[in-house]
Amino acid sequence: MRTAFVFGLAPWKSFIGTWLPHAKIYCRHKTVSWVEFQCLWAYRIRNAPSPEVYVWGYKHPPFIEEFCHRHRVPMVRIEDGFIRSVALGATKAPPLSLCFDSPVLYYDPSAPSQLERILETYDFSADPDLLSRARAGIERLIGSRLSKYNTSQDVDIERIYGAKDRKRILVVGQVEDDMSIIKGCERRMDNNDLVRIAARENPEAHIIYKPHPEVLHGTRPARSKPEAVKKIAQVLTQDISLADAFETIDHVYTMTSLSGFEALIRGIKVTCLGMPFYAGWGLTDDRQQCNRRSARRTVEEVFAAAYILYPRYFHLEQKKSITFEEALELLHSMKRAAAA
Repeated sequence: MRTAFVFGLAPWKSFIGTWLPHAKIYCRHKTVSWVEFQCLWAYRIRNAPSPEVYVWGYKHPPFIEEFCHRHRVPMVRIEDGFIRSVALGATKAPPLSLCFDSPVLYYDPSAPSQLERILETYDFSADPDLLSRARAGIERLIGSRLSKYNTSQDVDIERIYGAKDRKRILVVGQVEDDMSIIKGCERRMDNNDLVRIAARENPEAHIIYKPHPEVLHGTRPARSKPEAVKKIAQVLTQDISLADAFETIDHVYTMTSLSGFEALIRGIKVTCLGMPFYAGWGLTDDRQQCNRRSARRTVEEVFAAAYILYPRYFHLEQKKSITFEEALELLHSMKRAAAA
């Protein structure tokens, strides 16, 4: 049996134990000090059978990673998957999917993640059933109007956007201190910088800026003020669904947001200022390069890798692993129940 040492997860993420059913688990919630780690945990880890260390994203003291490297103990990073929940993560809603990766997570292009390795090396031509699942998954995701988060209500988007009389560009805002931006962007920028770039490159277009849902709901702070770009963009003030936001959009600008990939599966052109997992494969207008990514991929292949091969899905009530398709149907039923 493996021994899993889990560090730094908030107490409400105690669900992690059900995701590691074949391991004996030791959990140290929140931050562990260097003294405590050296006096208590280092000895336990070195003497445990088949030890593995788990951390959430990059929220861990550097001495944990140094210890694992020195003693050749696998260190696995955990992050939410791309089909998550009906509520926002900041509200402590448990996820339907998680990604387990090493040495880096999918949003960190500094080294190859498992997702990047799949996209670079997997022989999709030899797996037509996988691509069929991907095509069906894309159709179901679009048809059900589901996304990673599903908090917003459907709206009459024409009433909000107005009649379309020119090219229409959606700028997707993110939480600006999010690790996907810190790791995924060589150049530091905020959401307002992104809006200004889109407006400068498309001077005749209708620019629409959609702030991140967690910022609109007040669960995460904004680092830039949307009011500062109101003269060059229409700033959305309510949390509308991505399915609605993408209606009549010709082009999406993003730094590293998953929303960019959700635009790609709808056939919308995407410009990436950073290096998200779906950039570098010939599908996007990339302003940052990753020379490791030499394969050319289709949208279906990237979807198959990111939504089917890479993450794990889990039914928390039934305490069992489920497939991507089962997770999608479960999320759909949860959204219907929440709206009832």
